[in-house]
This record gives sequence, structure tokens and C-alpha cells, in this order.
Amino acid sequence: MKTSASACLAAGLGLLVAPLVSAHGIWFAQRATQTALIYGVGADDLDAVKRQPLVTSIVGLDDTLQPVPTSLRVAGPLLLVDSEGEAAVLGAVLFNGIWSKRPDGEWVKKGRDEVPDAVVAEKNYKYAVQLRGALSGPLPALPGHVLQIFPTGPIPEMLDQPLKLTVTFNGKPVAGARVLRDYVNDPDAKPQLTAKDGTVTIRVRNQGANVVTAIFDGPSDEPKKADKMEHLATLTFTLAHAPE
Repeated sequence: MKTSASACLAAGLGLLVAPLVSAHGIWFAQRATQTALIYGVGADDLDAVKRQPLVTSIVGLDDTLQPVPTSLRVAGPLLLVDSEGEAAVLGAVLFNGIWSKRPDGEWVKKGRDEVPDAVVAEKNYKYAVQLRGALSGPLPALPGHVLQIFPTGPIPEMLDQPLKLTVTFNGKPVAGARVLRDYVNDPDAKPQLTAKDGTVTIRVRNQGANVVTAIFDGPSDEPKKADKMEHLATLTFTLAHAPE
């Protein structure tokens, strides 16, 4: 059976956007005056407690960028963050293992060595950073965060104002990272790509919680099992609302 050029193009585009649409991430969010580590995509707030064993790092820094003892605690369906002191920055790393997408569209937690006809097989890493207050200096690179988003200046006070960001991979600015300005409320938006110097300028979407996301595909360190390594990083910050 012959396939039209337009059908081939549509299928190709579908493969290009599928990893972005289906990718899950982690981010920090307020839940009943406490901070929780969320796992999901868009409005899907999935079971983070089940994924606690996958979290390989949780860190906190105070406003002088000194470490603050920080840990995760299960509280019912939530994975809450506890810090011994005020943390101005929170960071977390989650290794989500190797996943393959079968030709029927189903994702399974197996490598290409077990699913040889997979459409794609990828090794998944998730990173989350939350800015919670003013810092005495620039946001530092956090340990274990292979992909990280940095604001290049002050966070704007109002929505729709420009915010310049730099995305780094292995500590160096990276071109071609796919950036979404609102991962929670608009996860299927067309991403902006970082320039050669790793920078991109977005307009802040929400007068409230903002979860900016960057996704970058790196080379596989286990080519027999995974075609690539997908790194997904979030940067969370909140704009204050008008006084009541």
C-alpha cells in the first residue's frame, strides 16, 4: 500500500513531538502551606510517593547559598519537603529508568534489548529547582543536575514580562534545548529552542506559580538498551499577587 507524502510528514512530526508531549517531570509546588515534590505532566499530578525510591538527590540552600539539611517525607499521598532552616533554593534529581515505546503506542519500562521493535527507547532523568526567595548571588549549578535552567537576571514581578534564561548541559550552555514556559497549564505548547549560547527569552505566564521546563536529548551511555538519554529540568518560581 502506498503512503502519501503528507501522511509520511504527519507521521514524522508525530514522532518528533511525542517525546515532548509524553514526557513526565518533577517540580516543587505548594500543597496546604507545605512544599511537595510533584511528579507528572500538565494537570496530571501522579503518585510521587511511589516514585520516592527513584529520587537520587534532594538539596536545599539558604539565601547565602549555604547548604540546609533537607529531606523528603511521605504524608499520605504527598511527598513533602522538610528543611532544617529556611531554604531559598530547593533541588531534586529523579532517575526514571529506561522506557521503550512499542509500535502500538504503549510505554513499557524495558530497554531496546527487550523490545527490539520499539519506536524509541530512552533513559530518563528528571531535575527540579525551586527559587523560594532572594539570593545573595547567582543560582549555582546543583550537584547531579546534568540539565539545569538558570535565570540570567532578576525574576520579573509581573506576568507577561520577559525573562531571559540559560540552559546548561553538563555545566555548559546548550543549543537546541526545548523550553516550555508553562509546563503545568500548557504542556503541549510549541517549545522555544535555546540559541547557540544556551539562552532563550520567555514571557512569564502566570501571576502565581510558574513551572518552566527544558528538555534535551543527550547521547546514550547504554546504546544496546536506549537510543538516547532524555533530560527534563524544571525551574519553579512564584510571582506575588496583589494585596487583598
